[in-house]
Amino acid sequence: MGSPRKALADDKKDDWRGRTLRRVRQLMKDADPEIVEEMKWKKPSNPAGIPVWSHDGIICTGETYKDHVKMTFAKGASLKDPDRLFNASLEGNVTRAIDIHEGESINEAALKNLIRAAVALNIKSKGKR
Repeated sequence: MGSPRKALADDKKDDWRGRTLRRVRQLMKDADPEIVEEMKWKKPSNPAGIPVWSHDGIICTGETYKDHVKMTFAKGASLKDPDRLFNASLEGNVTRAIDIHEGESINEAALKNLIRAAVALNIKSKGKR
């Protein structure tokens, strides 16, 4: 058995992690159709890389682990989180994360609002309207 902290490369598996990551992928596009997804940070232990969603800068990454799916928001510490979605990496000065465990539901409306806020922050940081 692998460590629960070790990222799993394959989000195409038909287990709860793959389904959760596919749902997150859809929510990203629903929140902002201009979001671009790329697979980045490929390495021998993770040849597929991890999904990275961007719009005028990185919004979020998605990783599957043995016991959770992690969404790490690049500028999460600068985002308001009135629905308290962030539940991991709370001590950092820059990033914040959402860990989703098996059986947990996603507050989809709140997540889409958080994604939109991250996009707005990226656009503002780039000096765009």
